[in-house]
Amino acid sequence: MVTRTLLAPALAALLLAPAGAHAQAVALAGLLGSKALIVVGDHPPKAVGAGGEFQGVKVIAVTKDDATVEVQGARRVLRLGDAPVSVGGRGGSGKRVVLVADSRGHFINSGSINGRTMQYMVDTGASTVAIGRSDADRMGLNYQNSQPVRMSTANGVAQGWRMKLDSVRIGDVEVFGVDAIITPQPMPYVLLGNSFLTEFQMTRTSDQMVLEKRN
Repeated sequence: MVTRTLLAPALAALLLAPAGAHAQAVALAGLLGSKALIVVGDHPPKAVGAGGEFQGVKVIAVTKDDATVEVQGARRVLRLGDAPVSVGGRGGSGKRVVLVADSRGHFINSGSINGRTMQYMVDTGASTVAIGRSDADRMGLNYQNSQPVRMSTANGVAQGWRMKLDSVRIGDVEVFGVDAIITPQPMPYVLLGNSFLTEFQMTRTSDQMVLEKRN
């Protein structure tokens, strides 16, 4: 049973949290066995189990201490007593993203480039963001007039393009003016390399990666 000592601080913090344009505050108010008591904006708390969704917040997993949720392609870990997190703001004013690794240890999720949806994989070994040509065409990137570069591929040397992306967004965190390479061959994911990652302080703990945007 959720006690008032767990519920009250979460609700109080929620009411005091600053509201961003088009953003919602999300908090964990309590735990009911295998369900998390989620508070979203000014909606009453709701108990949601893994796989369930409430006001755009999907619950991925629930433990005895926290709940992992997913909002707009970004995963967050909510803990009892923590201040609410702001999610869903279209202005990209967030500062912190928590990513959870898949079974292979890769950080894969969805985000957007120049407002177009993309699937990404974090690649700390890549110097820049890399996008396959087919994805670039789908997102309407005007790379043909960008700087051509020679790239080594499985079929030999081919031409790629170097360009600057207007914006790259994961969750409610957005970075502007990001250098990228368009590769001539298709790729299963957009690789988020260091031209994006250097904008963040990165912390890795077990299967979680925390990206804190630098000032």
